[in-house]
Parts: sequence; C-alpha cells; structure tokens
Amino acid sequence: MPLRLIPRLDIKGPNLVKGIRLEGLRVLGDPAAFAARYAAEGADEIIYQDIVASLYGRNSIADLVRRTAEQVFVPLTVGGGIRSIADIQGLLRAGADKVCLNTAAVKRPAFITEAATTFGTQCVVVAIETIRQGDGRWLAFTDNGRQPTGLDARDWARRAVELGAGELLLTSVDREGTKHGFDLEFIRMLAREVEVPVVAHGGCGSAEDLIAAARLGVDGLAVASVLHYRLASITALKDALAAAAIEVRA
Repeated sequence: MPLRLIPRLDIKGPNLVKGIRLEGLRVLGDPAAFAARYAAEGADEIIYQDIVASLYGRNSIADLVRRTAEQVFVPLTVGGGIRSIADIQGLLRAGADKVCLNTAAVKRPAFITEAATTFGTQCVVVAIETIRQGDGRWLAFTDNGRQPTGLDARDWARRAVELGAGELLLTSVDREGTKHGFDLEFIRMLAREVEVPVVAHGGCGSAEDLIAAARLGVDGLAVASVLHYRLASITALKDALAAAAIEVRA
C-alpha cells in the first residue's frame, strides 16, 4: 500500500497550537484553514487532536470537525476527550471518519472493543504516546504525554490491537516538536509486531526523516511542525519520498 502523509493538527479551544514535547504551546491560527490548505496540497488524511480535552474532561471539538468536513474532502481522524460510544457517534455524525482513543482506553480497555464492535475496527485508532526511560524501556502515557500509566508501551500497543484497534498512532513524546527525527528504534520494533496499520508521529524535521521512518514498514507518517511553519509543503515531501523509491499516494 502507498504510504500516507498525514498532517497532525493539535487543537486547544478554537486554535491550532504547536509545542515542543507537547508543551510550551504557540497559537498558530484557525485549524480549519490549515486543514484546507493541506488537503489542497495533497494530504492523504488529517488528524485533529484536542490536546486538553482529557485533562479538562470535555469534548468540544465537534463544531470544528463539522466546519472542516464541509470544505475538506480527505479522511479526518479526531481524538481528545472521547469517553463514550455517544462521543464517538457525535464525532462521526459531525464528519469524522475515524476516532483516536488514548486516555479512556487505558482507563477502561474494554472501551476499545465496544467501539470496534459498534463502529467497526477501521474506525478505531488507538494512540500510543511513549517516552523512553533511562533504562531503555518505552512507557505509555496519557493526557497528551502528561500522565504516566506504568504500562510498557510495546505491550499496551499489542493489547490494544487484540482488543480491536484497527490502527495505531505512535507518538514519541520526547521527540515531538523537536525536529530531531522519529524514534526509529521503537517504530522498527512495533511496526513488525502488529498486523494493523501503524502511523508514526513525533520528531519530523525534514524529508530525510520521513524517508528513514517510511523504510521501517509504517503505513503512514504524521507531520506537524514542518508543515505548520512552512519549512516544506506536502507536495515537496511527497516528491522527496517518491524520489527515494517510496510509493506515495498521488
């Protein structure tokens, strides 16, 4: 399958924001406008992540999803503050194609199965937020990298798939926003172990970073800073991937 190139847009209130290691957030503007630009450039999907929804126990992104779906005609994955089947239903009705679960799934893993049974596994993405520890292990975090779970990220990812996740979104919290490259070791390890699509996120600073991660067998790469700050366009990144003999969607 061709590699998917996916802009990730972190949302706080009405704004697109961007930080480093998911902290120190800078307001960049209207997320729907950014999403429309990326879709026009050839984005294969869009990820919206409400990065404070779980922290504040809310889910208020549906209006943004609705507004985006009216002008953007690529698949839309939405995460943040999703705690119930009703929450998922509301987002799908607003125009989301997939939902991304993390905090609620860790608190109650059966939620993954319930969501997959109700809406289909293709609709359920589980986010695996990792921070590498001093002893070399990767631990899973929730609440946008704020809350340690004590779970081994590799074990939790495999369990999420067993429970019904149809896709995994891997975010290396300690690389996110740094533009120092993806966590290739963790991506290599996990992409070979699960039988569902894997999207890697966190650390992209150049087309070379994308190429290195793409060669590890991922199905998609989620990119933020490089696009938001106009360091490269989706068109240019896809051209670079194609030049490296990596098949991308037209």
